[in-house]
Amino acid sequence: MIERCIDAAQGITRADVVLKNGKFVNVFTGEVQKGDIAITDGKIVGVGEYEGEREYDISGKIAVPGLIDAHVHIESSQLSPEEFAKLVLPRGTTTVIADPHEITNVCGIAGAKYIADAARNTPLEVKVMLPSCVPATAFETSGAELTGEDTAQYLREDFIYGLGEFMNYPGVLHKDAEALRKIEAARELGKIIDGHAPDTSGEGLNAYIAAGIQTDHECVCPEEAEEKVSKGMYVHLREGSATRNVAVNCQAVTAANLRRFLFCTDDRHAADLKANGHLDNALRVAVRAGMNPVWAVIAATLNSAECYRLYGKGAIAPGYDADIAVFDDLHNFHCSLTFKRGEAVAMDGMALFETGEKLLPAAVKNTVRVGDVSPDAFKIRLAGSRANVIRLLQNNVVTEKVVRTVESEDGDVVLKGTDLLKLAVVERHCGTGNIGLGLLEGYGLWGGAIALTVAHDSHNIIVLGDNNEDMAAAVAEIRRIGGGMAVVGRGETRSLALDIAGLMSSLPAEEYIEQSERLLEAAYDLGISHEFEAFMSLSFLALAVIPALKLTDRGLFDVTKFEFCSIDAED
Repeated sequence: MIERCIDAAQGITRADVVLKNGKFVNVFTGEVQKGDIAITDGKIVGVGEYEGEREYDISGKIAVPGLIDAHVHIESSQLSPEEFAKLVLPRGTTTVIADPHEITNVCGIAGAKYIADAARNTPLEVKVMLPSCVPATAFETSGAELTGEDTAQYLREDFIYGLGEFMNYPGVLHKDAEALRKIEAARELGKIIDGHAPDTSGEGLNAYIAAGIQTDHECVCPEEAEEKVSKGMYVHLREGSATRNVAVNCQAVTAANLRRFLFCTDDRHAADLKANGHLDNALRVAVRAGMNPVWAVIAATLNSAECYRLYGKGAIAPGYDADIAVFDDLHNFHCSLTFKRGEAVAMDGMALFETGEKLLPAAVKNTVRVGDVSPDAFKIRLAGSRANVIRLLQNNVVTEKVVRTVESEDGDVVLKGTDLLKLAVVERHCGTGNIGLGLLEGYGLWGGAIALTVAHDSHNIIVLGDNNEDMAAAVAEIRRIGGGMAVVGRGETRSLALDIAGLMSSLPAEEYIEQSERLLEAAYDLGISHEFEAFMSLSFLALAVIPALKLTDRGLFDVTKFEFCSIDAED
């Protein structure tokens, strides 16, 4: 193999593949240069003038290293890994750092292994991180638990690459024994540890980094990003479906600190991937916000490769893996060709590979275990007339805690004439019967309910509605289909099953997208504000590690105080 590469590099023999007559981004010099790109045995052997056994004319186009998504939950696409790969490879993404936090909270380590095994059926390179917080907090019921001892064991598995986002920021600062055992296990093995620390600064941030945590994707403003990179962290510029921070946070990027920024999508659903793209979309957003296009490419390739120790990736240069995306230009980032290890795997928006029969192990199926839930279960009895309410913020997973005056009648709150809705989280893993109840402001729904089993991070059933009967009917439909999404209203019940852990569909991407878009329209027909992605925005309202007020199956949770909160507000 080495001999073949040496001969092809010198032009003694033809290269296996040559991309001819185009330009490429030199991520080492920050320049756009001309030259043929020669590939042999899946490696780039040279850039210059070459001939190949197979040649691709890329005249007028620009080649860049294959894009690397530095942090993504594949489950958030609601597609199997096979179908996810078919959508992102045509967009120029060749490698992803995947945190299977969602499916591991439902199915345990078997969920993480499923992601790794299914991804092997595709050309997409998926580096699987071991979720660090299963459950995310001690204040909710999940389908599994990974202890410090479990973490030390599983980090040695061949399919595990590093330790996933460490959301238990308070646990680190308070030196929680289990939290520290997980971190120590990763450090002992020399594994990278991803972070998750929104609105963290000063001495608390110092302590978090000192523990060994190296990245963060939760910056809410450029100033936060600047502080984190100044202290040696890598900061992800995130462009997801519900959380879009690239346009704002890329303002923090300078020539001096460029090498500490990465790109990620975190959570991006299938319809968004199909319509708007993946990292190519993030690059477009960054460039339109004023970021230098070559800097954006460097952040999405070389920086990610170096941060995650993906040696031999992230550049178009001799000896590097022939993972290459060919774009029409560095403004619209339309991808015309994608190569993985020197093989064309996508062209003009279409995948060129087949995955065969999908992997569907028993461990990730039939995961909804809940009994009958009556309408009375959703009654909210207030002690007075003042209630703590969750208020949504547009384009963000952060919420506000506000106090509202709420009338009651017959032992239940009266929602008519208000902008309030009932929110509930129904435990679905262990049959505990737990139901957390709260009030939500600003969603806009009326005359019905919506429910789903995607509810970060423990993924119980989350249901929203303006009346108890429809909320109960929505939960019953979720139970009937074995997990998924349901819309009840105007005398109709509509749903879409997510047969993989209640999180993902085994349907082909096109079929799933078509059905999900119809269900989404049914949700918007109930009056939900188009400022919010109806289902995905709802799914973050149980995320008890993001401020300020969230809801779990055990009740309202004040994240800023990290303790449960009564729905009754003090007068």
